[in-house]
Amino acid sequence: QVQLVESGGGWAQAGGSLRLSCAASGRTFSNYAMGWFRQAPGKEREFVATISWSGGSTYYRVSVKGRFTISRDNAKNTVYLQMNSLKPEDTAVYYCAAGRTYFSNTYYSGISEYDYWGQGTQVTVSS
Repeated sequence: QVQLVESGGGWAQAGGSLRLSCAASGRTFSNYAMGWFRQAPGKEREFVATISWSGGSTYYRVSVKGRFTISRDNAKNTVYLQMNSLKPEDTAVYYCAAGRTYFSNTYYSGISEYDYWGQGTQVTVSS
């Protein structure tokens, strides 16, 4: 069992920045690929970014590439999402997720590939 707790959400103006954190507890954090997803009101949950358990491989949805950066600190059992140049369309509840993997450079972009989810943190970007 892995427990995930997100923090760092809040309000930002368009063009601003926020940094989300996701603290994990329970099973060995380094055995999990980690991902960030988001869900806006009335829309389905969508993939944002993912990172392998080694931290050596990352993947982003096209609309955030170059603006968002995912990273992890296995010693602190924490994964981060640095969000720069925020846009109103980034407004959503952001969730982190953990997916078990046996390979150091594996990452996942599908919701069904993740085993554990956090409770979410709200990000609101105003124009």
